[in-house]
This record gives sequence, C-alpha cells and structure tokens, in this order.
Amino acid sequence: MKSKLRILQVSLMSAVALAFAGTAFVGTASPADIVVGLITKTEGNPFFVKMREGAKAKAAELGLTLQTFAGKYDGDNESQVAAIENLISAGAKGFAIVPSDSSAIVPTIKKARDAGLLVIVLDTPLDPIDAADATFATDNFKAGQLIGSWAKGTLGDKAASAKIAFLDLSVNQPTVDYLRDQGFMKGFGIDIMDPKRYGDETDPRICGHEVSGGNEDGGRTAMEKLLQKCPDVNVMYTINEPAAAGGWEALKAAGKDDGSVLVVSIDGGCPGVKNVQAGVIGATSQQYPLKMAAMALEAIAEFAKSGKKPEKTPGLDFYDTGATLITDKPVPGVESIDTKKGLGLCWG
Repeated sequence: MKSKLRILQVSLMSAVALAFAGTAFVGTASPADIVVGLITKTEGNPFFVKMREGAKAKAAELGLTLQTFAGKYDGDNESQVAAIENLISAGAKGFAIVPSDSSAIVPTIKKARDAGLLVIVLDTPLDPIDAADATFATDNFKAGQLIGSWAKGTLGDKAASAKIAFLDLSVNQPTVDYLRDQGFMKGFGIDIMDPKRYGDETDPRICGHEVSGGNEDGGRTAMEKLLQKCPDVNVMYTINEPAAAGGWEALKAAGKDDGSVLVVSIDGGCPGVKNVQAGVIGATSQQYPLKMAAMALEAIAEFAKSGKKPEKTPGLDFYDTGATLITDKPVPGVESIDTKKGLGLCWG
C-alpha cells in the first residue's frame, strides 16, 4: 500500500512540475504586454500635447501599452521622479522624458537604467547628456542661432546699438533654456561667458533676463519688469511662443506694438506661426515634437525586441530632429521658409 501511495505522490508531483514548466515556456510577451512611458514637463502646453498625440498614435500602431505623466508646472522635478518610480514598478521596458530639471533628475534616471529600462530624453538634454541612453531633440542652440542671425540681419547697422530683452524659461536654467538663449546670442553677435549659464554677459545691448515659465502670463509679467529697466527696448527674445504672446501684451500696454520692437521666438506651434503671419512675431524656429515622441516609442519597441539602442546624428551627441526658421521677411544668408509652409508643418 505504501508503495502504491509513493508512486501516486511521484506522479502528482511530476504532473505539477510539467504544468509549471508549460507555463514557463509559453513564449515571448506580446507587444500589448510591453509597457512604455512618456513623461512631459506639463500637461497643457501645446508642444507637450502634440508629443502625447505622437506617442499615443505610435503606441496604438505598435500595440504597446502607453502610460503618460506630466509635472504640475515647469520645473516640477518631484512629479517626474514619482512618474519614473511608477514606471519601474510597472515593469516598463523604457520611457521618453522631457526633463524639468536637467541635473536633478539624473539620479532617478540612473536608477531606471540600472533596472534595465531604456531612457530616451526628448527636447531638453540632461546634464550630462550621456546620463540617458539617447536624446532625440531639436538642436536648441542652432534654433536660437537661427533667430539671432535673422534679428541681426533684419536690424542691419542698428544691431550694434540694439536693446534686447530676454524672456527666458526658469530660474534653474535647464539645458533647453540656456542653449536657446545662448544660440540667439551667438547668432546676434554677443559674446557668451559661461556656456552653461546665462545672465553673466557684459554686452551693453542686453537689457536683462527675466523668467517666463514658458507661458503667456509669465511672459507678460517678465516683459513688464524688463520695460521698467529698459523702456527703449527694440528686440524681444523669447524662450517660446506662449511667452512671446504674453510679452507682446506687455508691449501693447506700453504703446510699443507699433513695430518698433522686433520679436523672435522658438517652437513653431500653429498659434506661434499665425503670430508670425500677423506680424506679432518676426521669426520663429520650428521644431517637431510629434516626430520626437513617435521615434522614441519606435526605439523602445526595438530595444524590447532586440536589445538594440538608438544611434546619434553623426557629429553630434544626440539625434537631431530638425529646426526650421519661419518668417515672411527672409534675410539673405539665413535659410527660412514662409508662414504658409510653416502652417503646413505646425502643431497645436
């Protein structure tokens, strides 16, 4: 009897073992089991809205499970840290992020990479840039240089005595902030001091720098402050087009909406291109957020399948997704397209 019982126990154990073995060798996960993430600075900025559209469309096309997160405000590092922690816990294969703080987020990025996630930074490079697996971004320095060169060419001899107001992004000066700002300076012919900071320049043409938060209300407040310092301003550089719209309202309230102030910006959203068409903004550098996000999800899907990581643009330490100057008043030597073409490529 004991012998028969022993045989029965062995048979049952073998059956259980086979059952678990069958579960273990079901095969590789389907695309729907691949979790990917997109983390933006904020929720409502049209630039990030378009990024989410691109990511959702690509995730649907590839059959990926997409989780999206956003900070409460530009500079909200804590919310982005929490989002990364959530993605690690969810077993994500990777994520794309637009960092609110290029340096403060780096330790959490490292934690994610150590956990095996592919991390792709969009638009705003980390400091250092190689803290991520890859960066898909506009060459923000070049984007700034385009509008700086255009402004200098438009002013001609008057550029030597210009009075420039800078509407920047935030006090922590993330990479996108100083790269655009200093690209403009380079294009305009202003000497750059610390390559990773602005505000230390000695050029007398600079009226001052004020942060705008990259939004319309902040742009208006920033320009109101700069007008008090520099009532004879004749150039307004803005980190993006929402800030330009707010700065324009401040100029209008001060009676300086008569064409005496040259306004330049960066982003190329549809409202911004329409403001170029209307003469509010003289020129803007257009970038392509939908393309950035779609490419990032393709790269994460490829990584999940093959382990292959994305490559860089030759000669750069990131993949350049392009920037194009939009203006209806072209300047010789500065390549541009008009607003009609810009509206065909814009977003938001």
